[in-house]
Amino acid sequence: MSRTNFSEMSCPIARSLDRVGEWWSILILRDAFHGLTRFDQFQKSLPIAPSMLTRRLADLVEDGLLARRRYSDHPPRDEYVLTERGRDFRPVLVAMMAWGNRQFAGPEGVPSQLVDAETGIPADPIIIDRNTGREIDDTHFRFAAGPGADDNVRGRQAFLDARREKTQ
Repeated sequence: MSRTNFSEMSCPIARSLDRVGEWWSILILRDAFHGLTRFDQFQKSLPIAPSMLTRRLADLVEDGLLARRRYSDHPPRDEYVLTERGRDFRPVLVAMMAWGNRQFAGPEGVPSQLVDAETGIPADPIIIDRNTGREIDDTHFRFAAGPGADDNVRGRQAFLDARREKTQ
């Protein structure tokens, strides 16, 4: 079964999914944020076949989220480090972790959490607007077509805008 390519779609969510939508990719990025850099470290952390890990690492390098760096010539060995694009994915992982902890924690509690580095107090991550400092919510923010929107996005947005106006 061939994978659907979303890279040419106008939607930024679809384009992002094209790069990181495969679950192994997100887990590899999670591990990279935890400091793992080497193939054997990723393989030990994840129940993933070596061939699949090789493909996912290559894809993440090709998409510019990880960079491959040689750390040994004899035998040749590479490590994988987060790039600026990869580090920019951190808020997405934090948001996914917070959502997962709120929605899917077991009776024993959350298995992993974000804490204040100085106090150790658990954080309660939210998404805020960098320009205003306000929390992103349905009251103050809505989706809108951007300057790069195609006819499909504009049409979907016009439909949603008309629907919202009817309910107000």
